[in-house]
Amino acid sequence: MTKKSLLLIDDDTDLTNLLEEYLQPQGYEMQIAHDGETGLAMATGPQHFDLILLDVMLPKMDGFEVLKKLRVSHLTPVLMLTAKGDDIDRIIGLEMGADDYLPKPFNPRELVARLRAIL
Repeated sequence: MTKKSLLLIDDDTDLTNLLEEYLQPQGYEMQIAHDGETGLAMATGPQHFDLILLDVMLPKMDGFEVLKKLRVSHLTPVLMLTAKGDDIDRIIGLEMGADDYLPKPFNPRELVARLRAIL
């Protein structure tokens, strides 16, 4: 099985470490950015990512802005991860081009199932 390359943009270091530990044995290679500006630079840089996991509440640039700027030039699938689980936030994310939306806290097995469904 070919490893899938994921970019995780989230400022919660405990969560990023946990997801990295959980997803690597599942066949995913992870790159991590802890703020929106760095995440956008990585997402639009030379490295190819099969999917981007994007938090909404980020320092420097929020996830909605990252998604908006990303969609100008890239169609990489994006799964939004956020503590903001309100209907309106999910709708805005999907309308802006997110492929899926998973509110925190979430079951890691559900995340893997959604990753597989998108990919």
